[in-house]
Amino acid sequence: MRRKLIALSSAAVAVALMASACSSSKSGGDSASGTGTTAAPSSNQLGSGGTGSTGSPITTDGKGKTVNIWLMQDAQKGWENVVDQANQRFTAETGAQVKINWQTWTNYGQTVDAAIGSSSAPDAIELGNTQTAKYIGANQLVDLTGDKSKFDNSGAWLDSLAASGASPDGSKQYAIPYYAGSRVLIYRKDLWDAAGVTTAPTTVEELKADLDKVKTANAAKPNFSALYLPGQNWYTAISFGAGTYGVNGVIAKSDGNSWTGTMTDPKFLQGIQTWDDLQKNYSVGGATKDETDQDALMAKGNISAIIGNGWEAAQVYDPKVGDPTLKPDLAEIAVPGVTAAAPTPAFLGGSNLAVPSKAANSKLGEEWIRIFTDTTSMKLLAQKAIPNNKTQIDDYIAADPANKATGDAAKGVTWFIPNSPNWAPADETQLKTAFGQIASGQDPATVLKSLQDSILKDLNS
Repeated sequence: MRRKLIALSSAAVAVALMASACSSSKSGGDSASGTGTTAAPSSNQLGSGGTGSTGSPITTDGKGKTVNIWLMQDAQKGWENVVDQANQRFTAETGAQVKINWQTWTNYGQTVDAAIGSSSAPDAIELGNTQTAKYIGANQLVDLTGDKSKFDNSGAWLDSLAASGASPDGSKQYAIPYYAGSRVLIYRKDLWDAAGVTTAPTTVEELKADLDKVKTANAAKPNFSALYLPGQNWYTAISFGAGTYGVNGVIAKSDGNSWTGTMTDPKFLQGIQTWDDLQKNYSVGGATKDETDQDALMAKGNISAIIGNGWEAAQVYDPKVGDPTLKPDLAEIAVPGVTAAAPTPAFLGGSNLAVPSKAANSKLGEEWIRIFTDTTSMKLLAQKAIPNNKTQIDDYIAADPANKATGDAAKGVTWFIPNSPNWAPADETQLKTAFGQIASGQDPATVLKSLQDSILKDLNS
């Protein structure tokens, strides 16, 4: 049975704060400031999640010490109560104090590079999940494998986050999953209702039929996109490829010694053709744009749907950048797939937490991470963002019915970039360029063969 269209409720605003560089193409604010803030939590900030950690401590020896923690301002703006209660429990358990150095994503890679190998390296650090492999490969993170079982819900961590913090063969764990963001279809319920679409599509074929109706009903509007798919939004394009090829080894796969490409596989090309048909028939995004400003463009009224992170809906109706009158008309569903039982896999962006090898208080840093990611902390975090494990996504969905689409996407099958220290920002630039070329009319098989050769050269260097 096809699902009814459900408008977003107001609590979905909370996930707008999930502006991780690895779950969004956006980055904002000043460069990482390293502003030291010593948390001063109160006893009433523990919330309903409990009053203590469920696992055994990694160390309790912290009297007279202060741990230096690097966290993104996403937490400061969205769930500082989670940080505060973890600090309080950590201090009560170890005797150590906590200094939070709030960071921003802008130029964060350079900031981490300068600090992580120095004598002033933080004791625990937040890393975007696409950044983590670089520091694993450079032997700059502590191997946490021996303590993995002490971290709550380690057997149920979100697949892509867990993989991004592990060695390429998955045998060792260097980073602990923190929180995630997932992509869904965000659409204008009012425009779809007016076009006669009253039930949500669950397959690509149903989506095309519905978009045909919306497109026809709005034919008089100049530059109207029934589904806005800018050509350089490679996250979405690859997701459709993964929908037909599968998520294991999407882009490239490793046998432990070398990487081989998968983007010329006929099944992958089949999914890319679906994406290409959608962007050519229903979008005016063009070949030279990515998804960076799609939420702001949707707020202007000429877009009926986008594929983006769940928090982007709140940006569409944010009074500062969007149109608040659209708030009751927005809804989210999983991106339809080949069959109703298999939605298009989502790229799962997010953050990990790790201990730099040069940390002065490495065991205390690890213990802080253990408390900050335990069941108690994740229950509180789930009120605002997708927690690090599949078990507690139910808490996230229960916090607001509007969270169901993003929660289900994160809980389901997701994909991730090749887990290699040789993966570089330049490879992501190549992906943007290549899918822009396909959107401009170039042959997908030819473009992807050239792209694959270039990426493999990097991965196997």
